[in-house]
Amino acid sequence: MADAGSSINGFAPLDRLETTTDRLTGRAGISLFSRYLRELGIFPFLERLFGSIRKSSKGLPVPLLFHQLFCFFLDGTNLSLTRFDELAEDGGYAGAIEVARDAMVSSHQVKRFFQAFSFGHVFQFRRLLQRLFLWRLEVAQPEMVILGMDSMVLDNSDAERREGVGSTYKTGVSGFHPFQITWRRLVVDAVFRGGSKHSNEGKTAHRALRHLVPKIREVLGEEVPIVVRMDSGFFDQTLFAVCEELGIGYVGTGKLYSDLKARIERRPDFAFRRHESDEQAWRYLSFFDRRGSWDRYRRALFLKPVYEDEQKLLDFSRPERLLYTNLGTGGLVDRRLEEAGREGMLRPGQVIECYHGRGRDELVHRALKDFGTEQLPFRRFDPNAAFFYVMLTAFNLQETFKEDGLEGAVPLTSYATRLRRQVVDIAGKIIRTGGELILKVPEAVARRLDLRALWEAVADPPRFAPA
Repeated sequence: MADAGSSINGFAPLDRLETTTDRLTGRAGISLFSRYLRELGIFPFLERLFGSIRKSSKGLPVPLLFHQLFCFFLDGTNLSLTRFDELAEDGGYAGAIEVARDAMVSSHQVKRFFQAFSFGHVFQFRRLLQRLFLWRLEVAQPEMVILGMDSMVLDNSDAERREGVGSTYKTGVSGFHPFQITWRRLVVDAVFRGGSKHSNEGKTAHRALRHLVPKIREVLGEEVPIVVRMDSGFFDQTLFAVCEELGIGYVGTGKLYSDLKARIERRPDFAFRRHESDEQAWRYLSFFDRRGSWDRYRRALFLKPVYEDEQKLLDFSRPERLLYTNLGTGGLVDRRLEEAGREGMLRPGQVIECYHGRGRDELVHRALKDFGTEQLPFRRFDPNAAFFYVMLTAFNLQETFKEDGLEGAVPLTSYATRLRRQVVDIAGKIIRTGGELILKVPEAVARRLDLRALWEAVADPPRFAPA
C-alpha cells in the first residue's frame, strides 16, 4: 500500500478531509476593491447624504454599511439578502473586505437599513450618481460629451407582489421601468419608476437634461459640445426643443408615418447617398421634415442598411429607419462642434455613426444586469428604489475600479462575470504577524495578475471630490 501523499502513476490521492480555523477566503481579489473604496474618499460624501438614516449611535456607521453593500454587489455570488448572514460567519471574507468580524452586518440590519429610506433619501442617490459622473469628467476631460438616453426593464414577473410592478412595453413582462442616462460605461442619472411608465413619461427627460447639462458645463466649460442620442420612445418635439434651447445636439429615431413613406418613395434613386463603415453600409436620404403639430422643420435622415451580418440584404428586406437631428442645421451646437474640431459630426455619415453608437449605450444596461439583479427584494417601492440605486452606484464604482486600478488585468469593456472569475475569485489566507494583518495569495496568481502592482494602483486612485 502506498504511503500517504505518495504518487500513484502520477496521481496524488487525498486520504481524508479535515477542517481548519485559519482565515481562508476564495474571494481574495475583493480586497483590491475594498482598498480602492477606502482610498477613493467617497465615504464622507455618503455620510453627508445619508448619515441621518442612522438613528442611534449604537447602529453601524452608514459608510461601513455602504462599504459592505458595494463589496456584496461586486462579489455577486448570491444577491439575496440572506447572503449577508452567510458572510457574517465567514472570517476570511470579512478579512478580505477589511471589516472586523463583529462589524459585519446581518440580513436583518440590511433590511432595516433599506426600509429606513424615504422618498427624500432616495432622491439623494441621483445627486450621488451625478457627482460620480462629474468626477469622471474631471478625470477624463473629454472634448465632447455624448450621452445615451434610454429606459430599462427590470423583470419581476415571478416575484411576489411588489409596489410599483406593472406591465411593461415588453410583452408578458411585469416589473419596473427606470429611466436612465449613460455616458461611456457609466449610468450617470436614473429615475426609478413603475413598470407601466412610458419611456418619455411626463417631463422626466426634460428635467434630467436641464439639470445635468449646466453641471457638465461647470466642469468642462460653457463651450463643450454635448450630444444626446435616444430611441423612438423619446420621439417628442418638446424634448427636441429642450435640446435646442440648451444648445446641445440630439440624434433620435422617428416614426415612419405613411405620408413620409410616400414622400420618400417619390424621390429618385440619384437623390440617395451611400455611407460605409467597417461593419455596415447604408443608403440614406437627407431632407427636412415638419410633423403636423411641430412649430418648425427639423433635419431628417431616412436610411437602410445594405449589409447585415456580412450578408448583402435584398432591397425589400432592408429595415428602414428614420432619424431626426439638429446636427448640421446651423445651431449653437454646430459652432461648438466646429470649435472643438468635431465638424465631421455635422455630416450625414457621422450622424448615422453617432446613432448606431447607441449599441454601446445599450451594452451598459446589459453589463448592469450581468453585474446585479433584476429581482428586487422588498414589497414597498422606496426600499426597492434604494436597493436599485445602491446597485447602480456599486456598478459605477466597479467601472471606475477597472479603469483606475486594474489596467492590464481585465479589459475595460469586460462584464462583471469575467472580472469576478479572473480577479475576485482567487484563494487567499489572512494572517496576523508582527502587529500586521497580511493577505497571502498563491505566487502563481500574484505573477499572473501582477498583484503587487495592482495593490499599489488601487491605493492611489483619482480622489473623489464632492461639490
